[in-house]
Amino acid sequence: MPHSPDQMFDHCDTLMLDMDGTLLDLAFDNYLWLEIVPTEYARRHNMDEARAKSQLLATMKRLEGTLDWYCLEFWSDHLDLDIEGIHRQQNHRIGYLPGAREFLERARATGMRMLMVTNSHRTTLDIKNEVTDVLRFFDAVYTSHDLGAAKEDQPFWQSLQAKEGFDKSRTMFVDDNLAVLASAKRFGVQHLVAVAKPDTRVPARQVRNYHSIEGVANLLTYRA
Repeated sequence: MPHSPDQMFDHCDTLMLDMDGTLLDLAFDNYLWLEIVPTEYARRHNMDEARAKSQLLATMKRLEGTLDWYCLEFWSDHLDLDIEGIHRQQNHRIGYLPGAREFLERARATGMRMLMVTNSHRTTLDIKNEVTDVLRFFDAVYTSHDLGAAKEDQPFWQSLQAKEGFDKSRTMFVDDNLAVLASAKRFGVQHLVAVAKPDTRVPARQVRNYHSIEGVANLLTYRA
């Protein structure tokens, strides 16, 4: 880790940012998938809620890090639920993490090329953008479904570089998912930052092996 986050800005001309848990509060996703969806699944299939949650968590664990894990159509078909509709019903819970909007405004002013790099399904992305207008800050947006591989897998990064031609040594990537950061590191992205508090309802975790910040708002102090 050759540079602290403040020095990273001075060594980068591309800024890649994850969305959920990095810019937007992961509390929405965790509440929806761990509370609302199991309840609706149990009701739909006349099942005990504890059993429904157990089955759902087992499937999530098996698929974690794959395109299906992030795909609304997959979950709608698998659970026989209107997952998009549930997202829209709960969209009042969607919001920025503390200071994230201000960070984006300041980062936009640096002149770096700004890329959203997300595993979010396009439908989810559209719903969240309707609420937050987050996409206006970015020069380009890349989703795992667009590129045909999850960020956890090397083909994602290979496809992204083929499209963007970014310099790995002059790119900063910020994400809350440590498996994704590990994949970016394997690909050779040099400046990596982990978000330690992606969900405002949960205490910050301890992160090893990467520069860690509680939230992207902390990067503002480096550029003040």
